[in-house]
Amino acid sequence: MTAVSVHNRDSYVVGVDFGTLSARALVVRVTDGAQAGTAIHEYAHQVMDSELAATSEPLPPDWALQDPEDYRDALRSTVPAAIRDAGIAPEQVIGIATDFTASTVLPVLADGTPLCQLPGLAGNKHAYVKLWKHHAAQPHADRINELARERGEPWLPRYGGKISAEWQFAKALQLLDEDPGLYQRAERWIEAADWIIWQLTGTETRNACTAGYKGIRQDGSYPSRGFLAALDPRFTDFAKDKLEHPVTRLGSKVGSLTAQAASWTGLPEGIAVAVGNVDAHVTAPAAGCIGPGQMVAITGTSTCHVMNADTLAEVPGMCGVVDGGIIAGLWGYEAGQSGVGDIFAAAVASGVPASYFEEAKHRGVSVHDVLSEQAAQRPAGAHGLIALDWQNGNRSVLVDAHLSGAIVGLTLASTAPDIYRALIEATAFGTRVIIEAFGSSGVPVGELIMAGGLLKNELFMQVYADVTRRPLSVIGTDQGPALGSAIHAAVAAGAYADVPAAAAAMGTVRRDVYVPDPASADVYDELYAEYVRLHDYFGRGGNEVMHRLRDLRDRVLADLQQKGETQ
Repeated sequence: MTAVSVHNRDSYVVGVDFGTLSARALVVRVTDGAQAGTAIHEYAHQVMDSELAATSEPLPPDWALQDPEDYRDALRSTVPAAIRDAGIAPEQVIGIATDFTASTVLPVLADGTPLCQLPGLAGNKHAYVKLWKHHAAQPHADRINELARERGEPWLPRYGGKISAEWQFAKALQLLDEDPGLYQRAERWIEAADWIIWQLTGTETRNACTAGYKGIRQDGSYPSRGFLAALDPRFTDFAKDKLEHPVTRLGSKVGSLTAQAASWTGLPEGIAVAVGNVDAHVTAPAAGCIGPGQMVAITGTSTCHVMNADTLAEVPGMCGVVDGGIIAGLWGYEAGQSGVGDIFAAAVASGVPASYFEEAKHRGVSVHDVLSEQAAQRPAGAHGLIALDWQNGNRSVLVDAHLSGAIVGLTLASTAPDIYRALIEATAFGTRVIIEAFGSSGVPVGELIMAGGLLKNELFMQVYADVTRRPLSVIGTDQGPALGSAIHAAVAAGAYADVPAAAAAMGTVRRDVYVPDPASADVYDELYAEYVRLHDYFGRGGNEVMHRLRDLRDRVLADLQQKGETQ
């Protein structure tokens, strides 16, 4: 594959990665992917999961909201700063592309105005963005799954037999149930990945990635009106009225940067803007790993596992398989873990003695570094612990947001580094479950490529190599999603014929950086067997204690909230 046009070495593109807590812009040279400048912007409202910022109203359990104005602020801040950091003239930029967490959805008017920005609605929690980690729609996902199984809906196996509480339909059904008036006012129900492109171009679009994985769109159609009517007669025309729109192939040019967006970003009006995409899925071409059998694990607050194949298969518990969902012409598969980095952060915030923080401060390092170093000093299995990595629910392969974490084997001698290591190992075991599910379903994983923010933790990486018994390749940048977006921007701008051609020129990967240690791998085989027993016992109906505990918690908190007490 060759470039369709040759830009000189002074041509650049911009990729903007909208993450959970911040957005990052990256300026990249078109010819070779050299990264010239970057900037980051922390969202002013971060994640609203305890109270609504506008009113301080307490939010119910499992809610996670964002303010869409934070996304526009990020454009205003990061892009001009990244251009300055690169030391180039804005006129050298020929295209821009963005990626987003998903499913991150918001209700808007037909002109794209978010409902939370309408008069009188700033205090309505349902008018805001529901972030990917908003899990309060689990009962609605359960209803969708039960009905789909009863009716034998043909799309359900394409999602491993269950759709997630994180996705568009479950969150929309929650809105309908809990605030039908606001549901009616919402003229569009749109992924933030598509909404931000609307802001840049003035053109409403739907991208093939979020439409397929998060919008249950298969073979050119959303779930039927008959299915939606059976869920709730008021939901009959949900897809037709609020979702239906031509779906655009990834890497395509949606339109041109408007004058208003040019004023936000400092970029030239009229440059190419690529269709939106998802942070995990754009990382695959950034790692130069888009061939069949190459799985990319994008680690961060959560982990997403994506890979391409030239065959269609049904993998139990996967997030989905979508034609052209990652690269046009191949079937794109997705799986994931709802909590990884978030689990480590929560453990540090709630259960690590002050002495570890004092040592970290004295040495000028992160407390995570201190814990990892001490945990690595003992061999695999020495802590006598096994954990379940479900503190934020389970995305794959159980698809249950209401599962919770567990640690077995605690004694009075257990230390913070012991627990920290056990949690790392648990997330690695969760990844092994996913890899084995794909392999047993006829989609073997030939190479595992790691990307994301946790690559800097050597203990984390070595544990993953040992647990999976395979060498790990590593993306050659710490800004995988932003680089992936830049690759799509180059294609949209006409610099390359397609995404594979751009990825070959601009992507970067280091092969076999971590190799498994045979002795540790043997120990981890034993621990993995115990993990699977606990996984199936608590996750497949052997004991519903996790659900019962959550139900009890929710009842108690709801009673407190009704009485006007704080959570």
